[in-house]
Amino acid sequence: MSEVPPFGAEEELLLVDPTSGAPRGRAGAVRDEASGALDGEMRTEQVETATAPHRDAAALAADLRRRRREAREAARAAGVDVAALATSPVAPDEAAEPSAVPTGRYGRIAERFGSIATAQLTSGQHVHVEVGSPEEGVGVLDRIGPWLPVMRALAANSPFWRGRDTTYASYRTIVWARWPSAGPTRVFGSLAAYDEAVASMIATDTLLDEAMVYFDARLSRELGTVEVRVADVALEVDDAVLVAVLSRALVTTAARDWREDVAPRDEPVEALRMAHWRAARYGLSAELVDPRTGKPAPAHEVVGALQDHVAGALADAGDTDLAAEGCQRLLTSGTGAVRQRAAIEAAGGDLAAAVHDARERFLPADA
Repeated sequence: MSEVPPFGAEEELLLVDPTSGAPRGRAGAVRDEASGALDGEMRTEQVETATAPHRDAAALAADLRRRRREAREAARAAGVDVAALATSPVAPDEAAEPSAVPTGRYGRIAERFGSIATAQLTSGQHVHVEVGSPEEGVGVLDRIGPWLPVMRALAANSPFWRGRDTTYASYRTIVWARWPSAGPTRVFGSLAAYDEAVASMIATDTLLDEAMVYFDARLSRELGTVEVRVADVALEVDDAVLVAVLSRALVTTAARDWREDVAPRDEPVEALRMAHWRAARYGLSAELVDPRTGKPAPAHEVVGALQDHVAGALADAGDTDLAAEGCQRLLTSGTGAVRQRAAIEAAGGDLAAAVHDARERFLPADA
């Protein structure tokens, strides 16, 4: 494997009414218009895109823009629009267009998990980074865990839920945590231990299959990657690229440490859950848990520590300036959650304003 591994991103996108901003269950029609370029999700108000693997951040950005453009064109042809919102600011208008009952595998999930599944209208960004082997992948998982709350804070883009301000920066985190298999993981120490943990979860007959192991980061055996799953879908392409670049740098740094037998920081899962909660509650607007100490510190210091931790990997990939500028932009101008609230405030409290603003931010003007 090259020292700078390929990476790619999946984006779950929200289908919305162009006028009211409410979610619209038109995924089937949108996918038909896209001729196979989009995937479906459990909820019919969502579609998903997936980039090809890339080594260069600029190539990934171009791919994200292209796939967002395809999603927008298909959505508009089906009479709706698309936005990168991790939760919907506007409550669904169930009377106007109720969600279709899931069928197939999604139907079985809905039957087993009830409202956890049927109310799961959240959208994330998943970053895949190639690893040399499953053994290396587990070594990566063991070492990136304490840094994932920082990634969650940077990516926070879901302050609203069913027509109200939750006061959280990433309420998607709270909703997603309802799944029994979601959240941070312990240090496994070996591929055998990871496989044993997954097998023991499957053996309870709670999950349908291994694809329902919703760890914050997990192995993707079919793709030969580590999949980092903590981020809300990004309001803008530049935010999505920043999340992907930092995720790759974390994975690359952890893989090097694993090969050099650098011991992971064995943070208790209970403490990691606290760190993730703080990141979801405040984003970058308050103290985060510093992975170096396990104690709170100012957000700008913790984000700076993340950049220092992955500095070598960023430099090797040519991503140092992109990461520095992106982190500073979020620290100065605010996360997606901050931008959503600002749009609503400017519109005198109209929740639909956040949706219309997100539609404008979905693609750069020249894309």
